[in-house]
Amino acid sequence: MITFNHFNFNVIDLEKSLAFYKEALNLQVVREKEDANKTFKLVYLGDGHSNFTLELTYLKGRVKPYDLGELEYHLAFVTDEYETLHKKHEAMNCICYENPAMGIYFIHDPDGYWIEIIPQR
Repeated sequence: MITFNHFNFNVIDLEKSLAFYKEALNLQVVREKEDANKTFKLVYLGDGHSNFTLELTYLKGRVKPYDLGELEYHLAFVTDEYETLHKKHEAMNCICYENPAMGIYFIHDPDGYWIEIIPQR
């Protein structure tokens, strides 16, 4: 058997990213790892319902934004609070793309990663 474990985003400002994911998606820190030299930190966020986590990798001292390419990838969440979240994300000014025909939209995090929001069907 093989199962999903986590997905990674590299972040420039760890505290800003942690605040964003808590406010936008109610993700909570479930574990952290830091190397012995304290040059990087891994923070895993969970939704409180599944075992899947989002790993935020913070390389201390990095100030240059990451090259995200053409953003032909994304992380997706399903919610039973679609309208409520949409209003919240509008207020946060983090919606970067909407597809009303498909009934979905995307938000972007502080580093520019795209996150799809899908209504529970």
